[in-house]
Amino acid sequence: MTITKTSDKTIQQQALNLALNVFMEFEAPDYPDEGIEEFKRSLQNPSYIDNLCYYVAIEQEEIVGMLSTRNNGSHIALLFVNGQWQRKGIGRELIEFAMKDCNGSTMTVFSAPFAHGFYKKAGFEDTDVEQSSNGIRYFPMRKNCQAL
Repeated sequence: MTITKTSDKTIQQQALNLALNVFMEFEAPDYPDEGIEEFKRSLQNPSYIDNLCYYVAIEQEEIVGMLSTRNNGSHIALLFVNGQWQRKGIGRELIEFAMKDCNGSTMTVFSAPFAHGFYKKAGFEDTDVEQSSNGIRYFPMRKNCQAL
């Protein structure tokens, strides 16, 4: 498996497609319609997606995982791994790769409830209780960028 940072728009769109597919399979069943529609809108909003930094995990020429950051690499905006590839360390490797570009002292994430346990195992800590915005449920979390 290869992890790489990419500015290729075609690869970025493939990564966003993976994010939507994984979201619909694993997270959408626990979300209200408002949250599902908000997530879909965000993935189609050029002012949002064009300002992200993209990392992809590729296995046999297929994107099996993706991570994107914003705020100069200090906030994970999206992290999704194909269901068949989950629990194989890909998410953790994507985080470690992206943390090398983190320009702050901490990396933050708004973890979906489905991924909350994963982020805890990856060394993130809660900074507040579960929140909700426009139907999107999340736990604010952070990790020290020097904690690699």
